Amino acid sequence: MARLDLWRNKRGLLSDSKKTDIAEFRAAECFRPRESLAISYKRTMSTSNSVPKTALVTGASSGIGLELARLFARDGYHLVLVARNRDALCDLAEELHSHYGVEVRVAPKDLSHPSAPVELYQELQEAGIALDVLVNNAGFGGSGPFIQTDWNNEAEMMQVNIIALVHLTKLFLPQIVARKGKLLNVGSVAGFLPGPYTSIYYASKAFVLHFTEALAEELSGTGTTVTCLCPGPVQTNFQKRAHTGGSSRANQGLYMDVREVARLGYEAMKEGKRVVIPGWKNRLLTNVLRLVPRDTVTKMVGRAYAAKKSGN
Repeated sequence: MARLDLWRNKRGLLSDSKKTDIAEFRAAECFRPRESLAISYKRTMSTSNSVPKTALVTGASSGIGLELARLFARDGYHLVLVARNRDALCDLAEELHSHYGVEVRVAPKDLSHPSAPVELYQELQEAGIALDVLVNNAGFGGSGPFIQTDWNNEAEMMQVNIIALVHLTKLFLPQIVARKGKLLNVGSVAGFLPGPYTSIYYASKAFVLHFTEALAEELSGTGTTVTCLCPGPVQTNFQKRAHTGGSSRANQGLYMDVREVARLGYEAMKEGKRVVIPGWKNRLLTNVLRLVPRDTVTKMVGRAYAAKKSGN
């Protein structure tokens, strides 16, 4: 494919048929095995400190996952990027390789499919790729009265937020422990609270928090650390998919920039912290609510949802 055609495509100067050819070309290039990539990844099987480490990030096409991928690339990590959006992954891979010179492998997977974790693990095993870091960031939410919400959506939510996270951890943890690596699970401040009208999502994040803390204790003294990043409200594509509407006046002051949230989570992971809640307001809120009776907290969360839906 001529570079002139690629240049014309960026400027909208090509016919639809030519654009289709270029799209197919970019996809092929994005997934074409490269000798240098295979050699580099096979060499990471060594535990030598001089060899670049490898991190796998799920939900890497946008939001916190995308910003975490940039931080890993900045520090010289080779990357395996996982998400549903093939084009977004390819664009990010090109960006990271161009800016930081790291090797990037893209793996378009829908983690709502139960077979996806095993498929991903087998692909990396065949490619000779061992992980130093696993970032379980993929997840989504949903809202509405439980009696009215869609079961299929909730089943997929539990599959992505809980089952896939645990399954990927089960598959990759032995090699991470062998390399004294790190595990970063992305939870939420929602994990500290009951969530009327978002009950499945809040419960899934409570699972992530407790699973992470328990696993961190089990691995204490092994040289492998486990961290749970628990952000408050962050303006990403999450709200659109969760159908939660806009922010209420009550939580407008809690919103944080996605890049800052990723940075704080990344630094906490490097330091081996077990739980990190970005933002002093979010930390204060979670600590104060622990002193409030549970029934009162539940009513407060339910009222906050109602206020958000009404835009007040």
